[in-house]
Amino acid sequence: MTEIRRIDVLRFLERVQERDLARTRVWIADEERRETERIRGERARPPAPDWLIEPGLSGRGPVYVHRGDCHMAGKRSRGVDRDQARRALTEGVDACPHCRPDTELGVLE
Repeated sequence: MTEIRRIDVLRFLERVQERDLARTRVWIADEERRETERIRGERARPPAPDWLIEPGLSGRGPVYVHRGDCHMAGKRSRGVDRDQARRALTEGVDACPHCRPDTELGVLE
């Protein structure tokens, strides 16, 4: 029967640890790449609009004007400038009852 020497066991352990270290380095490189892509995506994202108009369902006209940071704005809302938001409010589009853009725009009923 072959005798197992301590040095052989240690060399085997070294190979296992080198393989584990190489795998960990790949994981680190992957994570760094994902983080770089996330940061690049955030920087490339256009700024949030100051005002939003939320369209109605099934092609109906707009139903609400929102501030750009309103959490109640629907996903289909589109960004507009200050004049378009004011015009929509004066033409009868309701102001969001949560963010009250009519107050900030000076268009009160």
